Amino acid sequence: MRRRTLALDWRGHGESGSSKDDFGNDALVSDALAVIEASKARQVIPVALAHAGWIAIELRRRLGALIPKLVLVDWILTEPPQQFLEALKGMQDPYRWQETVEAIFSQWMHGVDNPRLINFVHQVMGSYSFDMWARAAREISRAYAKAGSPFHALSLLRPPVSVLHIYAQSPVPDYLTIQQEFASSHPWFSVYRLKAYSHFPMFEVPDEMVTVIEQFIGQH
Repeated sequence: MRRRTLALDWRGHGESGSSKDDFGNDALVSDALAVIEASKARQVIPVALAHAGWIAIELRRRLGALIPKLVLVDWILTEPPQQFLEALKGMQDPYRWQETVEAIFSQWMHGVDNPRLINFVHQVMGSYSFDMWARAAREISRAYAKAGSPFHALSLLRPPVSVLHIYAQSPVPDYLTIQQEFASSHPWFSVYRLKAYSHFPMFEVPDEMVTVIEQFIGQH
């Protein structure tokens, strides 16, 4: 099977540079739709890290069968823990956002000794301003408040879409068991725990991720 990769450079990130204007998830969905349309792709399988999953779900709503499957990476699929909600508030506080982000970095990097990953978190993600972190927290908060949880949002898709969640970090106790129980009553959902430690497993186990995703894509 012949495939290609569409890599989105989200506005405000990477080579897109900083954005002077405010934007939210709706704008990101529009950007993704524009890239997909320009690509002329007949099918697209989003591989979405964390809260980019909200964009992936909306793409399925908008495009239907053109999005036959979703791959979600290291995301809080349950209702968000209280500690996470407090962190989102801290990210939107101009007096507390830096200490909140540092605490998040520490959680993401617990047990990690990968130099490229350490550099990415501290040099790349650490370069974003208060406006970007506050914007992200605002949009994430709104998404959870509206949907309740990604599990619930995915359950409402009609017809159901095949979903694979691959992850390393556990945001809640017994996270694998919770997902396996969800999968038992929702056969379109599957989960795989990666042999990694961080919130960015693509830096630690890229080959394992490729293998698992290729197997999922090849399933009928």
